[in-house]
Amino acid sequence: MNRLIQLLLRYGVPLVALNVFLEQIGAPVPAVPTMIVAGALTREGRMSSTHLILAAMVSSLVADYIWFLLGRRYGYRILRTLCRISLSPDSCVRDTEANFEKWGMKSLLVAKFIPGFSTVAPPLAGATGASSLTFLLYDGFGAFIWAGASVAAGRTFHHAIGQILKRLEALGWWAVVFAISLLALIIFVKWWQRLRFYKRLRVARVTVDELKAMLDGGDEPIVLDVRAPTSRKLDARRIPTAIVARMEEIDRHIRDVPPHREIILYCT
Repeated sequence: MNRLIQLLLRYGVPLVALNVFLEQIGAPVPAVPTMIVAGALTREGRMSSTHLILAAMVSSLVADYIWFLLGRRYGYRILRTLCRISLSPDSCVRDTEANFEKWGMKSLLVAKFIPGFSTVAPPLAGATGASSLTFLLYDGFGAFIWAGASVAAGRTFHHAIGQILKRLEALGWWAVVFAISLLALIIFVKWWQRLRFYKRLRVARVTVDELKAMLDGGDEPIVLDVRAPTSRKLDARRIPTAIVARMEEIDRHIRDVPPHREIILYCT
C-alpha cells in the first residue's frame, strides 16, 4: 500500500486526471474515492489542490465533450449504444430525459452527483442541439463543483483518511486485493441490477412485429406514447394509433379501459 501512496504522490495529478477521464467516458472505475484520498494529501502540502481540481475538471470536460459531439452527430442512437455498454439499466435514459426536460442545461451543474446521469447527460445535450459554448460553460462549472467537493471532503476528513490509509498499509498487498475485490463487487452489483431489469423487461415486452400483428388482427391494443417531449421532437415518427401521454397521465388514460384490452407503453 505504501508503494501505491508513493505512486499517487509522484504521479498524483495525472493519475487522478486519468481516473476521472475513464469514469466519465463510461468505464466502471469510480473517481471520487481517488480524489478524496488525493484531497487528504493536499492538506499535508504533499500535492496541490488547485492543480488537482483543474486536472479533474479538464479531464471530465474532455470526456463529456466527446459524448456531446457523439450525441450531436448520432442523436438518440448514441444513447441506445451507451445503454448497451453501460452497467446502469436503460431506465437511466428516461430519468435523465425527465431531469433534462425540467432543468435544461442547468442540470449539468449537478449531473455528476447523480449516478447514471453524468454519463448520459452530455450526449443528450448534444442530441438536443445545444451550442458547444453553452455546454462547455455549464458542464465545466459542474465538473469544477464536483471535483472541488471531492477534494474538499478529503481535506476536511484528512485525519480519518490518514488512519484508514495506515491500516491499509499495514495489510500490505492484501490492501490491493481488498480494493480490487471491492471494485469487482460494485461492478457485479450493477451487472446484476441490469440483468434483473432486462429479465423483467422481457416478460412484458412486445416486439414491433408482434404489435403490428395485433393491430392488423383487430385486437386494437391501447398504445400510449410516453416518450419525453424532447424524444418526440428529435424523432417525429410514431405509431399511428398511439396516444401521446406523460408518465404521470397514464392512470387517467387507462381509467376506463376494459380489462380485456391490451395496454402497451411506448417509450425511449
